[in-house]
Amino acid sequence: MAVVSSLHVHRFGPADGPVVLALHGLTGHGNRWETLATEHLPQARIVAPDLRGHGRSTSLPPWDFDTIVADLAQLLRAETDAPAVVVGHSFGGAVGVHLARRHPELVRALVLLDPAIGLDATLMEQIAAANLASPDYTDVAEARSDKQASAWSPDEVDPAVLERELVEHLVPTEGGRVGWRLFQPAITSYWGQLAREFVLPPADLPTVLVRAAKVSPPYVTPEFLAALTAHLADLTVEVWDCDHMVAQARPAETAALIAGVL
Repeated sequence: MAVVSSLHVHRFGPADGPVVLALHGLTGHGNRWETLATEHLPQARIVAPDLRGHGRSTSLPPWDFDTIVADLAQLLRAETDAPAVVVGHSFGGAVGVHLARRHPELVRALVLLDPAIGLDATLMEQIAAANLASPDYTDVAEARSDKQASAWSPDEVDPAVLERELVEHLVPTEGGRVGWRLFQPAITSYWGQLAREFVLPPADLPTVLVRAAKVSPPYVTPEFLAALTAHLADLTVEVWDCDHMVAQARPAETAALIAGVL
């Protein structure tokens, strides 16, 4: 059994509020939940770790779902005596499903925001290779432009939220360049984890899933959605007309979904 190292954790909301474990996507960090927590869900105690290999958390291997789940189980047991609502975006959604399957006693509901799980291996190979080929940027302006050209479009995500992302998550790299605050070997491994066969949460676990309609090919595969629909007794599926950064593009709507299961 791997030694579980401490995670860097961002916390928002009252100490006596209902606990929400908020899990960011691949290459992200826990502070991405700040706007949703402080402006739209102030009644909840949101616990938002930097997942292993991300942000200010440990970068020690192994880099797989099993180790991340062990990290989070330790964190939840330290934070609360009651099961938590687990909210996961993208890779964090996959982590949430694995956590609920391995430790059902720790999770009382799942909210999956455009979860990425059981994805095509060839596509994951291509993304990992592209990430390794271009791991950083010339400067902050290039990083901003790259985000705006993808799922952080100013038509969807408040530019102030993107600026906070740049301040929090960009760090200097070699040659005067800048890159995201993460450990590249771990990220490469995690792209491979997304190609693992998907698992399903406990059949009686209340689950809400949001699919981002502008993502093509979709991260929510038809196979996963069909299996989830057949398996779960309490599943709500919503399709939102937004890109992949669901919580940043639709923070109020996301908070309303979470509040509905608190």
